[in-house]
Amino acid sequence: MNARLQDAVYAAGWRVVRGLPEPIARRQFDAIADAAWMRHGRSVQRLESNLRRVLGPRASARELHRTTHLGMRSYLRYWCEVFQMPRMRTEDLVARMECEDEWRLRDAVKAGRGMILALPHTGNWDHAGAWLAGTGVPFTTVAERLEPASLFDRFVAFRESLGMEVIPLTGGERAPYDVLADRLRAGGTLCLLSDRDLTATGVDVEFFDATARMPAGPAALAHDTGAALLPTTLHFPDRHRSSTRIHPQIEVPTDGDRAAKIRRMTQQLADAFAVAIAEHPQDWHMLQRIWVDDLDPDRLSSSAVTV
Repeated sequence: MNARLQDAVYAAGWRVVRGLPEPIARRQFDAIADAAWMRHGRSVQRLESNLRRVLGPRASARELHRTTHLGMRSYLRYWCEVFQMPRMRTEDLVARMECEDEWRLRDAVKAGRGMILALPHTGNWDHAGAWLAGTGVPFTTVAERLEPASLFDRFVAFRESLGMEVIPLTGGERAPYDVLADRLRAGGTLCLLSDRDLTATGVDVEFFDATARMPAGPAALAHDTGAALLPTTLHFPDRHRSSTRIHPQIEVPTDGDRAAKIRRMTQQLADAFAVAIAEHPQDWHMLQRIWVDDLDPDRLSSSAVTV
């Protein structure tokens, strides 16, 4: 799909799907997911390959196919909700979100030394962001630049309408790391998707019995600023609600140099993500490559902490 067509599709989604009754929109997106799963194109193949690692070698072909099918429905549910969220009231978005161990988040906010919520691509992270802002915690996040620029602008406007501050990953006036560190030192909150490295400078971690590459940024920011680092995972418990879990805080190790500490903290993030993904594999929307065995060799020259 070329960039202009892609932008037109997303624009139509926000314009048309937003106005549909929710049950009708859900049925249509389920049908799109079913058709994509049956077509078994590259994205579905990648999702299936990733889920094979999650389910393990003992999983049957039937289980893998079923989980992939449910995974496509979960992924398209995310998009259906994104297109319909602009018409929803904040109080309704808050009511549809449940949070396990929310006290960890609230205690970190009260401590006033900054907080990083590090998330994998599970459930609906935009809904979680709307819930967080709607319950009194404004935050900053990072967005990958999309082409054309108008598409990137649509996503920024959408997320800002939910109460987020959005920093571009590239092309900003300042390096994103410096901006994020400033927000933390001022006692602010970050929400960062943290299970896929977009910079080619990530950290190698053990993830479902194989080596994956994940971003070093969340751990580096916690190390450098003293902010609380909280793994945060999501899933869909039913057709209408979302669920967020706040995992125990990852502390900065007392021994080792900066790079070694950041690697250990990133591994702990990966471990927390793995627990949640294993419990709800169908709600992990990873249609890209993250395991080292699958990555382009040109991206694998080193695994160094450079942020």
